[in-house]
Amino acid sequence: MPETQPNDEAPETAAQRRARRAQFLRDLMEARELRDRVQPRRARAARMRQQMRMRTFRW
Repeated sequence: MPETQPNDEAPETAAQRRARRAQFLRDLMEARELRDRVQPRRARAARMRQQMRMRTFRW
C-alpha cells in the first residue's frame, strides 16, 4: 500500500480565506446583477418576495 502524502501546502491563513471569500461574494453579486438585467420580470418577482419576507419577519 502506498503511503499517503502529507499536504505540502501550508494551511490557509485567515487573511487568505477572507480575500477568497470577498472575491467569491463579488462574483456572486455580479452574477445576480447580470441575471437581473437578463430576466427583469423574474428579478422583480424575487424583489417582491424578499420584501414580503422582510415585512412579515418577526423580531
